Formats: sequence, C-alpha cells, structure tokens
Amino acid sequence: MTTDLDLTTFKALSFDCYGTLIDWEAGMAAVLAPWAEEQGLDLSGEELLLAYAGNEAAVEREIPTALYPEVIAEAFRRTGTRLGRPVSGEWAQRLGDSIPDWPAFPDSSGALARLSQHYQLIILSNVHREGFAGSNKRLQGDFAAIITAEDVGAYKPAENHFRALDDTLPRLGVERGRLLHVAQSLFHDHVPAKREGLPSVWINRRHDRPGWGATPEPGESWTYNLEFNSMGDFADAVDRAFADADGERA
Repeated sequence: MTTDLDLTTFKALSFDCYGTLIDWEAGMAAVLAPWAEEQGLDLSGEELLLAYAGNEAAVEREIPTALYPEVIAEAFRRTGTRLGRPVSGEWAQRLGDSIPDWPAFPDSSGALARLSQHYQLIILSNVHREGFAGSNKRLQGDFAAIITAEDVGAYKPAENHFRALDDTLPRLGVERGRLLHVAQSLFHDHVPAKREGLPSVWINRRHDRPGWGATPEPGESWTYNLEFNSMGDFADAVDRAFADADGERA
C-alpha cells in the first residue's frame, strides 16, 4: 500500500523505537535461544519469537503500569509455560535486563542524523526511560521529545502515547497536521495511527522474512502512506524530496 505524500510538508517525525530503530528481535533471540537450548527445545529463533509475541501484548494490556523489564520478564515466563518448560527467575531477569544490549539496526543512527536536518524528531516508545536511555547510546539521536510507556502508564496500541503526543506538539511549535509517524509494527503503531488520523510510514524491517516475528498480527484495520525496507531508504527518499523542492525554488 503506497500513496503519494509530500515529505517536505512535515515539520516533525514521531518514531517507534524497538523494531524500527533497535533490533529487538535480535536482542530477544540472544536470550530466548540459549534458554531454549538449555531446555532441550528444538525451536528456531522465529518460532521462539512467535511463541513470545502474544504473551508480551497480553501482559501490557493486563499490567499497563508495569515497567518494560517487568513486562518482558513476565511474558518470558508465560512463554515457557506455553511451551511446557519453566523459565527461572534468573532467566526472566536476564531478558528484562537485556534491553540496553539490544543492537541498533546498522542504518538507524545515520538515518536519524540525516532526518534531523529536516524535522524535529520525537520518540513514542513502549519502553521505560532508563531502557531508552541505554538504547539511545547506540542511536545517538537528537530527539526534541521522548514519550515512553513509563511516562504515560500504558503501552501502544493504547491511546495514552498519542494523547501525550497531542500535549507535546504545541510545546514544540508543531501543528498536528505537520506530524508524520514512522514505525515498523502494524499492531503497535499503524493501527493506532489510523485510529488517530495520523499519516504514517511503514519501515518494513521484516520484508525478507515471512510471519510476524515478535509482533502480534494486527486484529484491527491499519493503513500507512509510504513503505520502505529500512530507515536508510526512508532517509534517502526524504533527502531527494527536499533536494527536488530546493531545485524547483531555485
């Protein structure tokens, strides 16, 4: 699904972080895979992520004020129960503590630096403040605002992040119609973006893999305006759009 969108008309970009900028699936698999091996489970990384995905979303709905390390630790325990294997407190904590170790996608930092030349950048993430601070050491992003699950007491696709975003935009001098949302997850981000009437860009990080990975399949309708396979591709398109606009004005 692709529609025409003039990228030069926007003044700010709001970003999901985990799955879009940070490779959370690789970070999780680095813990889930050795646990599965220890338990004698013959499952691929993709199979483990699929088993995990719905459990995280359920915990986020049931305990919306829990910090993200607590959420993923409990989701890990539930995944073990589903697979018929126990997850010890040590393993659960290991996953909960792993967030700062999750790698950035190779193109994320450079793309953010390029995009910051054209827009104010905003983080809209299902994480806690300390976790994002650790991730931003890898991203080195210059963000005008950071909105986390800890700040709003809920997890996307709930509306809390977007209400906080509505409160933040006037302080940044950005009209709501000049905001573009950028994210990988259809479930967490493009479903609520449609609900909120926000134009959005899908960073399709899983374009070369089947299935949904660590993200649940969306159960509600979603839309997006543009699709790119990477943040680098998106930044390239933005640079071209602004260069063409400058050429037309010259």
